[in-house]
Amino acid sequence: MRAVAYYRVSTAAQGRSGLGLEAQRKAVEQFCQSRGTEMLSEFTEVESGKRNARPELAKALHHAKVTGATLVIAKLDRLSRNAAFLLQLRDSGVKFIAADMPEACDLTVGILALVAQQEREAISQRTKVALAAAKDRGTKLGNPNGAEALRRAGKGNGAAVAALKGAADRHAADLAPVIEQLRSEGIRSLAGLAGALNERCMMTARGGRWHASSVRNLLGRLGS
Repeated sequence: MRAVAYYRVSTAAQGRSGLGLEAQRKAVEQFCQSRGTEMLSEFTEVESGKRNARPELAKALHHAKVTGATLVIAKLDRLSRNAAFLLQLRDSGVKFIAADMPEACDLTVGILALVAQQEREAISQRTKVALAAAKDRGTKLGNPNGAEALRRAGKGNGAAVAALKGAADRHAADLAPVIEQLRSEGIRSLAGLAGALNERCMMTARGGRWHASSVRNLLGRLGS
């Protein structure tokens, strides 16, 4: 596992003195050592827990997302006590672990998200009931010939294709600032960019390594 560490202290005085920060860093380091985890980077925020504007957290999440790393924090309350904020974090697609209770972390976020989950489940259940009722009335559901008919017709699953394209576009947007930074450092060739992305542990949209061809596709999506 690879990790991106995030530390937060509530006041500028704590940030300067290291009060609370060293304890967080020690907890995260001990956790990573116990799991044989490679630490990619560390981000420190000096911010009130009552506010959700966290530029350093945004940077940490971005780095974790583009490298496929896990965001590691010392304690869950270092992120926020705000349930809506935690829901946004959960839905960002970035894995995260609290060093003080790694097994309970996902459960805790799940409990905070319970209301939203129940509503989605209720919608899903109503949909299933409606489809079952339609089936009982004799309504034929779906394509009777399955995917084979689509292949014979030379057509794909439009929704699946659109979803894959959307995911690739979002991944490209996440990497746009990284490409901009590399170019500012004088790295402009496709091979050079591929090598630099690999050195920084950045992943392709499919989780693989970069090559000149995949960089060309990325730049095409970015229109650059």
